[in-house]
Amino acid sequence: MASCDKCTKKAKFSLSYGPINYCEEHFSSFFEKRFRKTIRKYSLLKKKDVIAVGVSGGKDSMTALHLLNKFYSKEQEIKALMIDEGIPKYRDKALALAKKEVEKLGIELKEISFREKLGKTMVDVMKKTGRKKTIGSTCSFCGPFRRKLLNEGAKEMNATKLATGHNLDDEVQSIAMNFFDNDLKKMSRLGAKTEGTKNLIPRIKPLYLTPEKEIIAYANLNEIKYFGEHCCPFSWQAKRNEFRGMLNQMENKFPGTFYSVLATFENLKPLLKGKFKEEKFCENCGSSSSGKLCSACMKLKKLS
Repeated sequence: MASCDKCTKKAKFSLSYGPINYCEEHFSSFFEKRFRKTIRKYSLLKKKDVIAVGVSGGKDSMTALHLLNKFYSKEQEIKALMIDEGIPKYRDKALALAKKEVEKLGIELKEISFREKLGKTMVDVMKKTGRKKTIGSTCSFCGPFRRKLLNEGAKEMNATKLATGHNLDDEVQSIAMNFFDNDLKKMSRLGAKTEGTKNLIPRIKPLYLTPEKEIIAYANLNEIKYFGEHCCPFSWQAKRNEFRGMLNQMENKFPGTFYSVLATFENLKPLLKGKFKEEKFCENCGSSSSGKLCSACMKLKKLS
């Protein structure tokens, strides 16, 4: 690999959409500056915020947790929130690793399990969806359940913000999926920040502008421990996989595609603002909802 464009050291990472070559030191500096710039650009944090960071043990959430703690723990209170979906040899291993890292950082931790709150694990869901494929894929249940419990956990921790590890790749995939589904309502909720409501803690994505492969590089170069042995055993069912493959192919062939898609979305988003503003609440659990029942309660009803 060539030399770093900022100094004479050997480059450790190359930005294909630049193209720019960085040594370890200058790549880390670039990465951290963009992380902080994202928070400033989208006004993700305020002084004295209490931030509940959704931690899964993966590279994204562990990197977000470390950087939030590194740069913002003096003016904001950082806490860790973990959701255990009950997937043996996967989530238990990831959370065990995450707990050790959270303890090292001296951060308050709260763990919530699907079994405790919902009476079901994702293994139970898998068995049900396997027998009745008409009620949807296993993955279509996991997302709503996780979002519901993350919000409930953040409220229990008295958090003013809920931070997740969603990155640029995740956001572009979600934009494409909602576009193909003609779901402007869901698309309108995307972005670096989701405004809070009476029952919904504001959500922020400090890695919103950061490509996944750069998170992997940063975590490895800075010795941030994360669980990367294998993906969720049920993830093969996810519709997102198809969009991930398609978009990665475009990004590899035309570097900068991800940022172009994101820029297009951000130009369109003001047109959607206010279009789906009416706030409703779930008749069953009282959480924010787009209809009589929230997505999680509708999914639970299907499983009954």
